Amino acid sequence: MTPEDSTRNGAEGDEKPEKPARKKRRPAYYRKAGRKARKMGLVARDDEHAAQLLEERGIDVLNDDVSLLDGGDEGDAILGGDPALEAQSPAQITVNDAERLAEVHAIQRDLVKRRRRRLFLLMLRLFFFVFLPTAIVGWFYYTQASPLYETKSEFIIQKAQNKGTLGLGGLLAGTGFANSADSVVVQGYLTSREAMEQLDREEGYRAHFEQDSIDELHRLPPDATEEAAYKLYQKYVKVGYDPSEGVIHLQVIAADPATSQRFSEALISYAEERVDQLSRRLRDDQMKGSQKVYDEAERQMEEAQQRVLDLQQKRGVLSVEAEIASQMSIVNALEVQQEARRLSLAELLDNPTPNKVRVESLQREIDRTDKRIKELRDNMTGTRESSLSLAAASAELKVAEINLKTRQLMLQEALQQLEAARIEVNRQVRYLSLGVKPIAPDVPTYPRKLENTLLAFVIFMGIYILLSLTVSILREHVSV
Repeated sequence: MTPEDSTRNGAEGDEKPEKPARKKRRPAYYRKAGRKARKMGLVARDDEHAAQLLEERGIDVLNDDVSLLDGGDEGDAILGGDPALEAQSPAQITVNDAERLAEVHAIQRDLVKRRRRRLFLLMLRLFFFVFLPTAIVGWFYYTQASPLYETKSEFIIQKAQNKGTLGLGGLLAGTGFANSADSVVVQGYLTSREAMEQLDREEGYRAHFEQDSIDELHRLPPDATEEAAYKLYQKYVKVGYDPSEGVIHLQVIAADPATSQRFSEALISYAEERVDQLSRRLRDDQMKGSQKVYDEAERQMEEAQQRVLDLQQKRGVLSVEAEIASQMSIVNALEVQQEARRLSLAELLDNPTPNKVRVESLQREIDRTDKRIKELRDNMTGTRESSLSLAAASAELKVAEINLKTRQLMLQEALQQLEAARIEVNRQVRYLSLGVKPIAPDVPTYPRKLENTLLAFVIFMGIYILLSLTVSILREHVSV
């Protein structure tokens, strides 16, 4: 074997077997490996070398927790397990310790710089996204926002109480539950477009909020739609209802106190009209029916009375009873006279030689009296060609008078029904009673400068925190 062959064989024998290729990792994996190696006190050239050293020691970079004690007490743990470093002297090891301390201080200074930079960036973000918008909002409310005045009032809806009402309705009478439906209807009306349009027609609601003196945030544009005006109305006219007490709270906001009070009084008058309309149809129907019955009874009574008057005029008799009594008194008187004449005639005839002249005279008087009595009786009971008898006239008048009395009773009952209906209608009338009258305030109610500024700060801070958490979560998911 030649020296060249032996040298070649020795060189071949000294060659180490090639290591298998390592798996390519993400940059975050190597950064974490570098942090763990520094924590264990291992000296590595870079993050990839640190990952290699940890893998050789069987340490899981992603899961295992390590410390300086995990590096071991031997020199290979401190020197990274490099055989070339293990052969170094103790002086060199001391130098490596000094270098390690210097590197630790450098790392600490780097951490301080990073923390300062992060704190600076945090304060910068807070300034642009929280403090600056809050300052703008506060500047607007303190210097630019127009003063607004709020007028408060309270009222309830009442109706006449029926003291004789029993049952559940009587128990609830006088409470807020008795008129809850009416109160809810009034509340809905005051917050409706109908109330806004009526207020605009009569009081100029839209023109008031279109003034140039109002700031742009609270001003209504001249070309604003009805929907925009209605949203502004809902914002500045607040109506609340307390069902336990039945009280309706009304709050009206305007740009000056006098207008606010005027708007509030106008809305209360509209509510009073609507309350009156709630039961007007029912009241009108009840009164209309009762009034119709009364008018019909009165008409029939007048017809019956006119019938009695016509019969009296037609028969020439004011009272049939009085006429009959008069006729009967005459008949009775004639019959008494007739009886006396007959007795005188009988007395004359008892004489043997009666006076013929006197007898004939008495007989003629008796005949005339009988004829007159017969005529009178015929007038009362018989029928003549010219007119009806007193009996027939009496029958007709009695029927007419009975009919008149019946109509009078019916008229009296109809009048009682009319009065009862009027009382019931009065009980159904709703009344709007003011508990707190609208009085114009002397100081602006809005804007609430400090409260609005603090609210803006809380809102901007909350938005910033939510966005920061979202970005941090997304960044963590993308980097791992």
